[in-house]
Amino acid sequence: MKITAKLIGSLVFAIALVAIVFTYINVRQEKSKLYEEARGRSALLAESLRESMRTAVQSGDRPALQKLADKFQHQRHLEGVTVYSQRGEVLAKSASVSSALFLEHAARGVSGVYRVGDKRMFIYTLAVPAGPNSARITLFTDAAYIDYEVFRIWKRTLARALAQMALISIVTLLVIRWNFVDPLVQLADWMRRLRVGETSGHLPPLKGDLFAPLAKEATTLAKNLQYARRAAQNEARLRQEGESLWTPERLKEHIKMRMNGRPLFVISNREPYMHIKEGKDIRAIVPAGGLVTALDPILKAAGGTWIAHGSGEADFEVTDDKNRITVPPEEPAYTLHRVALSKEEEDGYYYGFSNEGIWPLCHIAHIRPIFRKEDWQYYQDVNRRFCDTVLEEIEGEKEPAILIQDYHFTLLPAMIKAARPDARVAVFWHIPWPNPETFGICPWQKELVMGLLGADLIGFQTQFYCNNFLDTVDRVLESRIDWEHFSVQKEGHSTLVKPFPISVDFTQPNRDAAKLAEKPDPAAVLKDLGVKADKVAIGVDRIDYTKGMLERVKAVERFLEKYPEYVRKFTFIQLGAPSRTHIPQYHRFLAELHAEVDRINWRFKAKDWKAIVFLEKHHEHKEITKYYKIADACLVTSLHDGMNLVAKEFVAASDDHRGVLILSRFAGASRELKDALIVNPYDIEQMADAIYYSLVMPKEEVEERMGRMRQQIHENNIYKWAANLTEELMRLRIDEFRGV
Repeated sequence: MKITAKLIGSLVFAIALVAIVFTYINVRQEKSKLYEEARGRSALLAESLRESMRTAVQSGDRPALQKLADKFQHQRHLEGVTVYSQRGEVLAKSASVSSALFLEHAARGVSGVYRVGDKRMFIYTLAVPAGPNSARITLFTDAAYIDYEVFRIWKRTLARALAQMALISIVTLLVIRWNFVDPLVQLADWMRRLRVGETSGHLPPLKGDLFAPLAKEATTLAKNLQYARRAAQNEARLRQEGESLWTPERLKEHIKMRMNGRPLFVISNREPYMHIKEGKDIRAIVPAGGLVTALDPILKAAGGTWIAHGSGEADFEVTDDKNRITVPPEEPAYTLHRVALSKEEEDGYYYGFSNEGIWPLCHIAHIRPIFRKEDWQYYQDVNRRFCDTVLEEIEGEKEPAILIQDYHFTLLPAMIKAARPDARVAVFWHIPWPNPETFGICPWQKELVMGLLGADLIGFQTQFYCNNFLDTVDRVLESRIDWEHFSVQKEGHSTLVKPFPISVDFTQPNRDAAKLAEKPDPAAVLKDLGVKADKVAIGVDRIDYTKGMLERVKAVERFLEKYPEYVRKFTFIQLGAPSRTHIPQYHRFLAELHAEVDRINWRFKAKDWKAIVFLEKHHEHKEITKYYKIADACLVTSLHDGMNLVAKEFVAASDDHRGVLILSRFAGASRELKDALIVNPYDIEQMADAIYYSLVMPKEEVEERMGRMRQQIHENNIYKWAANLTEELMRLRIDEFRGV
């Protein structure tokens, strides 16, 4: 109430001040106007008298002059008229002009406003030329009416100001009550109920732009509070049951203990958050890809620094002078250090050597890898650029822990160890590692292998890829391989090679679902897409020829051929995030995919229905979660994949144990998710039958399969993956590195 009183008092003071100032200005103007009117009226009357009195003055006819003076004394506001000779002698005067004081002021012969007794008089004098007997006329006008008009203006204005102050005070009180007090009281009640666990809603009862920042922060606070409450309850349950589940809190404590409080440094090509322009605004988005999905939760839990290529159009408009920014935007938890690359460097290192060379080489997707000498030079240069950035970040850190991601930085481990032998360096290879014969296609296979062996620990998705890597080392280099412990001894340095199947944050889909305005309804989602269907299957991928997307849509076509009863009842939704659009092979693949989707949709064309809905754009996690939750089946049919986290994300999102996962045998996830329908993505008939079986599978079987897969991911989540990787790295004995 004190704040309200101060606000109203300030408004009253401001209104009163404005009213007084404007009234004062108005009074001055009105007063000046009234005096001008009095002057004009007096001048006009004096002119008319002068012509009438001229003859009487010339002849000295005083009775005639007196008669004229008496005649005009009853004019409005006119007190009287006096006629003076040149010597100041009174020739005639109105009966009302009896005061000698009037005569004294009039004798001055100067027009103006004078106080005469207790009155204010406006005196106007005009000469009457009449030869030797010239005279002058003096008119006395009572100025009291002017003062009265001024008083009326002040009274009227102040009364209006008083009414305005009362009205504004009442309106202000109501506005404050309706728009401030009531919402804040509701917010306080909402927070109280949230604190005591009486509500599970995330959205506070605040509306409008004014409270938008507060509503956003309150929502984040509610989510964190509920998440912490669930984590505490879950931890208590696990302790009671004697189990151990990896959570962000446990990982944070684990890394703090194992690393003695030292930060974790992650290096990857793709950044976890990209800044883009939307009109005049800048917005942060999460790029598509499993790497970001996997690593962002770890850095949120453990803290540290993520070094990555800044590829967003507005990335460097939001960083500091050292190209750093804290992320996530809504709740900063770690530092993102962006590295700027020129167009030539990006074309050669990323699009060229990495994605036209190493990517198809490792995926064995029947796409010929391309290796160019100039691309190789850019690849070396960029690896050196990242090495310089890493050395800058770890300066002053004792035995820093560095986690390098994927095939973009094969040379980086050896470069870092050459400069900082005390650094603990791990590499995680997200994609497959092919057999030695296939890898031997690369002209610089020896340099790549030597670069990787600079690391203390190399992690792959499966044991099969570990075996392939050691076979490659055996073929390419002279080294000592310990097959019992899966390590390589080369030039006094030991490198451990182990499988670490990557996973997802099991609770992320629940947090994403909480961001949705309401629980996803299949009919409503399909209506937004302009289709009607009883059954829905989805695919979620970066648009890449290794993901089996062409084979997948052909399987949908074959399914509708074999099981025509599902025509107009089944729709397949493909979410495709554009990727590597600068590479010609990706252009051709995307064009072929669009053509195939259009052909199939034309073949089964029907009103209000499509066989395939292809949504080509970047989707946020909460949007993807919406589609996961309405799907009867999810198709993950990669031709070759290190892991493919889409499969695990779909399972994690199925909190009601519905939906069937159709999974490629060539994806690393198939080694863990054995309750999925495992298919050969090259076998169109088998995939078509798998789609059919996923739709007719008994509900009990669906729930049992999904329950077992969810348990698998629940226990082996991304935090356990990170804990295992950092545990293995920190307990290694760091040998002196002698260089390559």
